[in-house]
Amino acid sequence: MPGHAMKVLVIGSGGREHAIIRKLNESPEVTEVICAPGNGGIAADAVCFSVKATDISGMCELAAREAVDFVCVTPDDPLAIGMVDALEEKGFACFGPDRAAAQIEASKVFAKNMMKKYGIPTADYAVFDDPAKALAYVKEQNSWPSVIKADGLALGKGVIIAQNAGEAEKALQEMMVDRTFGNAGSQVVIEEFLSGPEVSVLAFTDGKTVRPMISSMDHKRANDNDEGLNTGGMGTIAPSPFYTEEVADRCMKEIFLPTVKAMNAEGRPFKGCLYFGLMITEKGPKVIEYNSRFGDPETQVVLPLLKSDLFRIMQACRSGTLAETETEWSDQCAACVMIASGGYPGSYAKGKVIRGLDENGRHAGVTVYHSGTKFENGQYLTNGGRVLGISALGRTLGEALEKSYAAVKEITFENAHYRTDIGKKALERGNA
Repeated sequence: MPGHAMKVLVIGSGGREHAIIRKLNESPEVTEVICAPGNGGIAADAVCFSVKATDISGMCELAAREAVDFVCVTPDDPLAIGMVDALEEKGFACFGPDRAAAQIEASKVFAKNMMKKYGIPTADYAVFDDPAKALAYVKEQNSWPSVIKADGLALGKGVIIAQNAGEAEKALQEMMVDRTFGNAGSQVVIEEFLSGPEVSVLAFTDGKTVRPMISSMDHKRANDNDEGLNTGGMGTIAPSPFYTEEVADRCMKEIFLPTVKAMNAEGRPFKGCLYFGLMITEKGPKVIEYNSRFGDPETQVVLPLLKSDLFRIMQACRSGTLAETETEWSDQCAACVMIASGGYPGSYAKGKVIRGLDENGRHAGVTVYHSGTKFENGQYLTNGGRVLGISALGRTLGEALEKSYAAVKEITFENAHYRTDIGKKALERGNA
């Protein structure tokens, strides 16, 4: 409640959580932020506890022991298994959807069927639980490329864009037979391939009101020119020049509000951050995917542009008072370039010494969000595939990118990898 000094627990361990913690620390109503499990860089901004993000009983015990007032549950896995339900049952106020609402991300089959039922624009699709039937369907359609998606959560990597029948067969074998993604691949969705610019729009919602955040553009492929394997995201820019006022109006009327209404009609009211992955096609905006939480690395460019109090907005999402809560945004531009371990998203080494950061894991002139780091013996070491997100603000996108890349070149570790073309398409569009 306003005026009461609040202790907040943020669940998660990546750059997204680091960005959320940095913004929560700005709130005059937040006295302390703790994080579980956190990482080496987050530890400079919040006390970290080594409880796994999916350990429901452990997280409930931590919240009780630390006497927290509010919990922000951000990763997809804990949301999907009911972390919010368990914490709320124990009396802890949470930001994030309950298990039933989190199905909008946890099951692509559920999401696609809901969109079809309520007329929300998306790609045509079919659902299969038999690999032979799935392959027969793809060959029968003979429309390439074809999009094959694992039904469940797969760390952002459960989508294959098959260019021919051979690639489709390999994808279906890996997902449905070899179970590369575990049970996530027991069912697959096969979709028509949509073309056009992709836009990410995160939105705050209390189940009634929808407040979209600044639009952003992710870069999913590992290498320049959108080549290489799909990743969790190699960089982002905000706002997206492809997300015009006209497109925004259509999205609100045809996608955002209808989605929230559909979830209510399904008995799954959604409260928290609802992520809309959109394709701006020739026929208008269509939904590629939903996420039930802040995106990573979209959060690292969107939240730095938020001028209002994030903590108050999170409270309003839970209490149903978002319509009366201020959400004001900066008119600046933001860019974030991810520095990854060489080999990501495949196999990669850990424990490489990171140079170019100060004792708090920062670098002058930019904001460094730690995604996969640990701190040992006075040094920051790599501890994940995506290691650091280097974010910068500017009056123009070009200025923000220039600042970000200048810092990226000064922050080094053995076999570091980053894309050199983050924001290139947006810059070309902006200059068109």
